[in-house]
Amino acid sequence: MSYVAKRLAVVKPSASMAASQAAKALRATGVDVIDLGLGEPDFPTPAHIAQAAHEAALAGETLYTAAAGTPALRQQIALKFQRENGLDCAPEDVVVANGAKQIIFNALMATLDEGDEAILPAPYFVSYPEMVKLLGGVPVVAPCRAENGFRLTPEVLDAAITPRTKWLFLNMPGNPSGAVYSQEELRALGAVLAKHPQVLVLSDEIYEHIIFDGREFISWGRACPELKERSLIVNGVAKAYAMTGWRVGYAMGPAPLVKAMNTVQSQSVTSVAAPMQAAALAALSGPQDCIARFREAFQRRRDLVVDRVGQIDGLTLSAPEGAFYAYIGCADLIGRRTPAGEILADDTAVSNYLLKEGHVGSVPGAAYGLSPFFRISTATSDEVLTEALDRIARAVGALDSAEVTA
Repeated sequence: MSYVAKRLAVVKPSASMAASQAAKALRATGVDVIDLGLGEPDFPTPAHIAQAAHEAALAGETLYTAAAGTPALRQQIALKFQRENGLDCAPEDVVVANGAKQIIFNALMATLDEGDEAILPAPYFVSYPEMVKLLGGVPVVAPCRAENGFRLTPEVLDAAITPRTKWLFLNMPGNPSGAVYSQEELRALGAVLAKHPQVLVLSDEIYEHIIFDGREFISWGRACPELKERSLIVNGVAKAYAMTGWRVGYAMGPAPLVKAMNTVQSQSVTSVAAPMQAAALAALSGPQDCIARFREAFQRRRDLVVDRVGQIDGLTLSAPEGAFYAYIGCADLIGRRTPAGEILADDTAVSNYLLKEGHVGSVPGAAYGLSPFFRISTATSDEVLTEALDRIARAVGALDSAEVTA
């Protein structure tokens, strides 16, 4: 007898987590594996942030807080949106949750009815379609081609919208592509959405501070302020402040949506732990020098990976504009034969081969809705990345040409 709900039949576990677990399992057998499957900064959380959580706990800030977050943190988040993103935001527009993923989950739980559609520009973050399906919605994949910089175009967006469309997801800089949108590109998408007032916009901006080559980050809310009443701007402290394990995400949105999300949160996790909120408050209100320091390191690593991939025959990579991933094209590897005699049929096979032969963990492009690619995280040291690319180069060099036979 199965106790598992039927709704889980259509939901897959996190592909990036699965890839990381596969790397760990191989490592447990004694193999020296470099795991580039998960994306999280390798820097320690700045000391003043950790100290703020410690002091809050010692001061007795260990009780429940309001579901939406502490007043002090919501006030600081509103100031952040005003100062950094040019948004008209008040504390009552803000909601806090256990990471940006829970913000998104709560928003979908609060809004999706059975059969409602969510447009997901691909490549997309692996959890987007699974959360949509789990909550009864239908993911609608909108392919964003590499030649367009992996960005959604107005034509593709317009073609994807139907009477059942409830949400459009945006993610910028993108995971896994690193794509960044200009204000003009966002305005063009907004012009399409103006014709479809039933469509809400979820703009996931968690990587906003990890942006390269002097680019300016433009929030969706700043580009299209006229759509404020149907836009949810999602962010958090995980990436910018090296706080992935602290689990504090936040968002600003229209009052009815924020109220509904708070209802969901009050009946699930209640609130974010008070010391974690104190840490997030310290991150947003304290010294910001770590952001520039981290960004400099991430750009240096980006440059290293782009240069090394460019030297590997059969792989392609355009320089990511932000985030800390490399979405590497592997079309020329499909159909080639491994030293064991197996044919690489798709990017999942490529990723598996790189793990088994090259001992480097990666995530296949199929998990992100756009093939043939694989993603590696560049959020690790120059030395580790150099060794990983050496291994990938050797593994690719060991392949023989082969024709896939019927």
